[in-house]
Amino acid sequence: MRMTSAQATTPGGWQAELKLQFEQRMGRSLLARRAHRGPLVVQKPLYPEGDAVCHAIIVHPPGGVVGGDQLSLQVQLASSAHALLTTPGAGKWYKSGGRLASQSLQFEVADGAVLEWLPQENILFDGAEVAWSSRIQLSTTAVYAGWDILCFGRQASGEHWQRGVLGQRLTLQREDRLLWQERSQLQPDSLCMQSVAGLRGCPVVGNFVVAAGAVPAALIDTCREIVPDAGAWHGISVVQNVLAVRYLGHSASEARRYFEALRQVLRPWYAARAALAPRVWNT
Repeated sequence: MRMTSAQATTPGGWQAELKLQFEQRMGRSLLARRAHRGPLVVQKPLYPEGDAVCHAIIVHPPGGVVGGDQLSLQVQLASSAHALLTTPGAGKWYKSGGRLASQSLQFEVADGAVLEWLPQENILFDGAEVAWSSRIQLSTTAVYAGWDILCFGRQASGEHWQRGVLGQRLTLQREDRLLWQERSQLQPDSLCMQSVAGLRGCPVVGNFVVAAGAVPAALIDTCREIVPDAGAWHGISVVQNVLAVRYLGHSASEARRYFEALRQVLRPWYAARAALAPRVWNT
């Protein structure tokens, strides 16, 4: 059902919700069901890798998020389906004017299914007040690979994130077992923003998480041989069979190049196929 603008917005901002369900039928991963309310939609599914993997582009038509906006993306993958989700460009989070903007991600992945969440970077404009939450629920043999790249301020125009707040929460579970949980609450003057034990004053932060069972030691060693450009910090760890990669630096494009290089090594392991970049990244 398509909701009209009057139905989807309130005086506090846009209320946007997108629900997607993927299934595998006779070797083809299909976007079987979709429903949206407000300005959050999915483009026509693409199959650059053949029938087994469905690529889908999540679009927020207004092009930016303002104070009071609430975005919700709910994705379910049935057994053996494989979906790769990305975005057509950078997410822009504008000055909030004292009203919180939020994004909620809820992913459920069934046995044998693979979900890749590979959005382009998010940019926090000066004055942005944002809350992000991600909850990933995996069945016993489900696979999840996802990253996020965050820019504090608009680097191209020399703007810094000097006012605002950022709250983040990531929860990753397999069946009823909690595998990974992160929470952060940041403001521009937070000690964590400048501390060598925190973000080191870097304007770009990236996280890449893969949950696909036991991680081979040789694969970890190979990943550690891949390094970003000079001037950036990075780290790789494995906890409860979750591979986590961190990037701290000064370039969103460099963060993505680093993550893409890692994905070239990791995807044959977690998805049994070579890495292919979504076409929209080249437009």
